[in-house]
Amino acid sequence: MNQIADGEATVPDDTVAILAGGLPAVAREIVLASDPAQKVRLANAARSAWDEGRLSLGNVSSPHAMPARPGRPERPELLPPRAMPRRTTSGEKGRFALLHALAHIELNAVDMTWDLIGRFAHIPMPSQYFDDWVRVGQEEAAHFELVSRRLADLGGTYGDLPAHDGLWQSAQATRHDLLARLAVVPLVLEARGLDVGPSMIASLSQSGDKASAAVLEVIYRDEKHHVAIGMRWFRFMCQRHGVPPEATFHELVRANFRGPVKPPFNDRARAEAGLTPGFYKPLTAFGAPR
Repeated sequence: MNQIADGEATVPDDTVAILAGGLPAVAREIVLASDPAQKVRLANAARSAWDEGRLSLGNVSSPHAMPARPGRPERPELLPPRAMPRRTTSGEKGRFALLHALAHIELNAVDMTWDLIGRFAHIPMPSQYFDDWVRVGQEEAAHFELVSRRLADLGGTYGDLPAHDGLWQSAQATRHDLLARLAVVPLVLEARGLDVGPSMIASLSQSGDKASAAVLEVIYRDEKHHVAIGMRWFRFMCQRHGVPPEATFHELVRANFRGPVKPPFNDRARAEAGLTPGFYKPLTAFGAPR
């Protein structure tokens, strides 16, 4: 073990060595880790070290090699989305299935955020950009840990049910373009959480599962910040390239996201995050044609 700067906490020597490699190297190790608990530990250590100035950006003169796929535990079994079994949505089994699916979404969010950090670190950006995404990456890890603990409270664990393997496709589709990644991941996938979060929280509360509802309230609150961060840097990149944000968003989503953007929308929460209807409503099945 190795003492860190404040003399109170300790970090394993292997984590100290990973942190010494710079932010893109840390991002790669988080994505590669097959143990979700290791992803969480590294994300927490990376944010603490970054915030305290103990983690540098490192050598970003050229693109950093990131894995084509993230590390995954042996369980859950990963299936194509269409092969996923139908499950009950009521009772304790239904709540467990909902939380298990949410844990899988959050684990993918950890990998997609740290992949964004590492894959595009060579693009010159203000320091606030890295501050923002390191925060998001750690918060996604915290979300996974919160949901995992709730699964344990219900007598199970992440991996007990199959999960679909479609989420990472969005990272693969946008691996060559930061602007496309910003459009699809925070502004389509994460924004969807703003739409469905309130109804899930209400359903869990009405069923008497206040503990699970409280977990989802934390995630919903943070997701609004994450969408706002995505919007901030999407607009920044559009300004840098001299392109109109809404039209560029439409073009990138149509090129890199399968299917329409589905309503109903939480217009108020989206607007609070800076994602106004002109961005997403033309992309519904009833919007402008492809």
